[in-house]
Amino acid sequence: MDDHAPDPVAEAGSGPALGRAKVDGPVPRPSAGDGGAADEEAARLEAGRLLFAQECRFFYAAQRVEQLPEPGLPEVAFAGRSNVGKSSLINALTGRHALARASNTPGRTRQLNFFDLGERLTLVDMPGYGYAQAAKDIKADWQGLMFDYLRGRPTLQRVVLLLDSRIELKASDHTVMDLLDRAAVTFQLVMTKADGVKPGALAAKLAEVEALARKHPAAFPFVVTTSSETGLGIDRVRADLAGLAA
Repeated sequence: MDDHAPDPVAEAGSGPALGRAKVDGPVPRPSAGDGGAADEEAARLEAGRLLFAQECRFFYAAQRVEQLPEPGLPEVAFAGRSNVGKSSLINALTGRHALARASNTPGRTRQLNFFDLGERLTLVDMPGYGYAQAAKDIKADWQGLMFDYLRGRPTLQRVVLLLDSRIELKASDHTVMDLLDRAAVTFQLVMTKADGVKPGALAAKLAEVEALARKHPAAFPFVVTTSSETGLGIDRVRADLAGLAA
């Protein structure tokens, strides 16, 4: 289970006025044969490395929309089904072993947890979904704090939506993608736990997820395959998010 609850309990604060979250366009990736493509890619990776080498600290938790902290730094939110490896990915990105902690009780943590990354980017850990069996239950749950946050947070730049490479997509995954489309929030699909999948099956899964991304108007076009165990793709996720930092 990837829900977690940091020990500090933030006091309720005043939330921002609801508005439409900004939808960013894709950041062009260099293609083969482009002049200076290798240098450009190396610069992207180095920018990501430097950003995520900064101190990352938990600073706030909100269980109601009126408790949300005042908008400040650009924000990137992480979402995914229970047991998708969300806590592991956040820890791998930041180089911390216990920054984000998994909950042992499915659905226990129903709050947004905010982390400051080097005073340049805020990482937001959203509660895991999928502990409820029916897609309609996921929709109802996310129509509360989660949907209000997605729809009304002016500093939210992107949602990183995690999908388990080892298993088929669930109805709840599709429901959350539809909600992200409705909220007009750019989201990027990131496949996790790739070390547990054979190369042929992994390539097929990547093709499936890329095709799915093309069907969603709010989806970022580039899908990244990752493994928190081996480090696969971690540098590329860092590079993508570094382009959103202050």
